[in-house]
Amino acid sequence: MKYKQLTFNQRCKIAAFWKAGYTQKHIATEVQVSPATISRELKRNSRWNGF
Repeated sequence: MKYKQLTFNQRCKIAAFWKAGYTQKHIATEVQVSPATISRELKRNSRWNGF
């Protein structure tokens, strides 16, 4: 599978869903990416974005 970066819109959705208390699996379904992608995104940006 070819790697594709998340868009700004996807990152905003991830942040909104996470702050609303959704699970990583549910967020992945909504954003249409792998749950591993959500996990990496949250880990990568938790320090800067207040995830």
